[in-house]
Amino acid sequence: MAHKPRIVLLGKQGAGKGTQAKLLSRHYDIAHLSTGDLFRAQALAGTAFGLEAKRFMDGGDLVPDEIVMGVIEECLAPGGPLADGFILDGFPRNQLQAEQLEQVLTDRPIDVVVHLDVPREIVVERLSARRVCENNGAHIYSVNKPPSRGWICDECGGNVVQRDDDTPEAVNKRLDLYDTQTSPLIAFYNAKGLLAVVNGVGHPDHVLERLVSAIDVARSRR
Repeated sequence: MAHKPRIVLLGKQGAGKGTQAKLLSRHYDIAHLSTGDLFRAQALAGTAFGLEAKRFMDGGDLVPDEIVMGVIEECLAPGGPLADGFILDGFPRNQLQAEQLEQVLTDRPIDVVVHLDVPREIVVERLSARRVCENNGAHIYSVNKPPSRGWICDECGGNVVQRDDDTPEAVNKRLDLYDTQTSPLIAFYNAKGLLAVVNGVGHPDHVLERLVSAIDVARSRR
């Protein structure tokens, strides 16, 4: 039986990677790792590592490579949560991380790297309008789709707020960092024949259809 897919999902912040990664995780029955969610969970737990990561994210900065790689290597260890198929959302962020990931996955190489392509002006609008539950960052709302009871989370009753890194200033700073550090990964993976570019604009179900088609075509060629 063919192995489950091993996917890297690239795209600007606000391109919809988190939403699509969750949908792809269910579609292929594979583990989903979002480094951003992991860092925020650790920050809520009050760990030194999580608080350090949060400090970078709140300022609109990328978390340093040494912090990210420690988490990823732990998750990719034999018998870990990503042992049998996975989708990496938000990692790698630069070529150094990509090269280190290749070393970690020597016996289980990536099947396909998908670039979810969304114009900058759209992601700035999306992120500036986003609101999240302060008890659980996975419960996401928008100024256009607020909770049913004021700014109180429908799921757990927590306050729904704007994240510090979702202000227009912080969003643009993160996008500038993406352009300089992460965009070169597109050429890096394209040269290896692993890249698939998918239009990320439109209804999530339509975007998911495009992603599944691109992933299945890429896997059939390997």
